Amino acid sequence: MSTTLSVLLSIFLLYCAKKYIDFRALVKSIHDHPGYRTLLPTRGLLAFISTKPIRGITRGGSNGWKRKYQDFEDYGTDIVSSISVLPKAHNIFLVADAAAIKEITLSRAQFPKPVKQYAVLTFFGKNIVASEGEDWKRYRKIAAPAFSERNNRLVWEETVKIMADLFENVWGEQKAITVDHAVDITLPIALLVIGVAGFGRRMTWQEDSKLLPDVFVKLVTPDWLLKLGVTERMKRANLAFQELEACRYMLEMIHARRYAEKKEERYDLFSGLLDASEEESDGQAKLTDRELLGNIFIFLLAGHETTAHTLCFTFGLLALYPEQQEKLYQHIKGVIPDDRLPTYQEMNSLSESVAVFYETLRLFPPVINIPKYAAEDATLVTTDSSGNKVVVPVPQGSDVGLSVLGLHYNPRYWQDPYAFKPERFQGDWPRDAFLPFSSGARSCLGRRFFETEGIAILTMLVSRYTVEIKPEPEFAGESFEERKERILRVKRGLTLMPVRMPLVFKRR
Repeated sequence: MSTTLSVLLSIFLLYCAKKYIDFRALVKSIHDHPGYRTLLPTRGLLAFISTKPIRGITRGGSNGWKRKYQDFEDYGTDIVSSISVLPKAHNIFLVADAAAIKEITLSRAQFPKPVKQYAVLTFFGKNIVASEGEDWKRYRKIAAPAFSERNNRLVWEETVKIMADLFENVWGEQKAITVDHAVDITLPIALLVIGVAGFGRRMTWQEDSKLLPDVFVKLVTPDWLLKLGVTERMKRANLAFQELEACRYMLEMIHARRYAEKKEERYDLFSGLLDASEEESDGQAKLTDRELLGNIFIFLLAGHETTAHTLCFTFGLLALYPEQQEKLYQHIKGVIPDDRLPTYQEMNSLSESVAVFYETLRLFPPVINIPKYAAEDATLVTTDSSGNKVVVPVPQGSDVGLSVLGLHYNPRYWQDPYAFKPERFQGDWPRDAFLPFSSGARSCLGRRFFETEGIAILTMLVSRYTVEIKPEPEFAGESFEERKERILRVKRGLTLMPVRMPLVFKRR
C-alpha cells in the first residue's frame, strides 16, 4: 500500500511541477504583464465553481458586469492579462484601450474571431455571425446590399405605423398602462418590426406578437428535454422553433420568392438577401436554403432581442431621470411641433433621441465582451496609470477579449462614466471608445436598421406618453440608489437583458 501511495504521490508531484513550469513559461512570455493569476480558467465549467472571485483560485464565473472598469483600474493599465493553470496554462488579454481595440478590429488576419464559440448559433444553418475567412466574406458580400437606404426608410415607416397601431387600437383610451416587465411591450414591438421590415410580412398585435421564439431556452436546453415540454416555457419554445424549422415563416418564403413567376419589388432584408444571392455572378456559389435560413435566423435574433432589451433599459433610465425625459420630450416637440407622425427625413434632426439611445447603449451594451484570438505572435500598445507607454507581447494562441464594458466605463474617454448623461453624445464625442456594434470589417451590418427602429420607437412613445416607475408598496421606503439598482438589474443571456422593469406609461 505504501509503495502504491508513493508512486501516486510522485505522479501527482510531477504533474504539479509540470503545471507550474508551463505556468511560469507563459507568464514570462508576456513579460509578466499585470493581471490575474488563477488556478481555474475564466470560461468553461471550471469557471463557474464560484461566481465570485477568489484570489489565486478564480476570477469568478459571472463577474464581468459588476467589475466593469474595475480590473483595469486595479492593475493600472487598460490591457489586463489573465493567466490560468488548469486544465492547461492559458492566457487571455482583456482590452479597454480604444486605440488597441481599433488596431485589433482592423487586423482581421492577425486577430480573427474564434468561430467555435459561436457554433451554437448554427443550428438553423451556417451564417455571417458564426463564420470567418472565405465563408464570412461571401456572406457579407451577399448580405450587405440588403441593408440599403430603402430598407432603412421601410424600417422607419413601418415602425411608426406599428407604434401608432399600438396607441390607437391596443392602448386606446387608457390613461395609464401598467406593466410588470417592460419587455412584455418592447419584445412584441421589435418582433412586429422585424416581421415586416425584415421579412416583408405584416403581423398584427392580436396574432403573431404572442409567439416569440425563446432563443435562450432553445440554446441551453437539450433537444430531448425541450421536446418533453417539462415547463410551459419549454413548450412555447419548442412550438416556436418547430414552426420556424418547419418553414412556416422561412423555407416557404424562400421557395415562394425564389421560384415566383413574377418578381415583386421589395425592400425588406429577406428579399434583399435572396436577390443578392441570386445575382452572384463571379463564380461564387449561391446561398443554399440552409445558409439562407441560418442568416435569416441571425437577423431575426439580432433584429428583435437586442432592440427590445435596449429599449427596455432606455425606458427604465428615463423613468428614473424624469428631467432627462422632459428634455427629450421638449426636443421632440421642437422638431415635430404638431401631432403628426414623424417622418424618416426628420430622423437626423432628432439628435436628443439619438443621444438618449446611445447613452443607454454605452451603459448597457448588448454584448459586454467581444472575443478574438491571436493567430500569430503580436504586440499591443497601451499606457499605464502614470501615462507611461507599455508594449504588451501577445503570444500566438492567446485569447483577446475586447472589453466593451471596460471601454464604455473608462474615465479616460468618458467623464463621470457611471452617470446617465445623454448630453455627452451631443457634439464631439470619442467614437473609437463606443463599441456596441463592434468595429472594423466585422462591425454590425444591421446598425442602421437597429438605430432607425429604436429611435422611431423611442420618439413615438415619449411624444405621446410619460414613463414612470410602477409604484409597489413593498418598495415605498427605498432610496433613489436602491430603486436604481433594483430597476436596472441585469442578467446575461444571448445579450444583456433586464431582470424586471416594472413601468407605467401615462398618456400625455
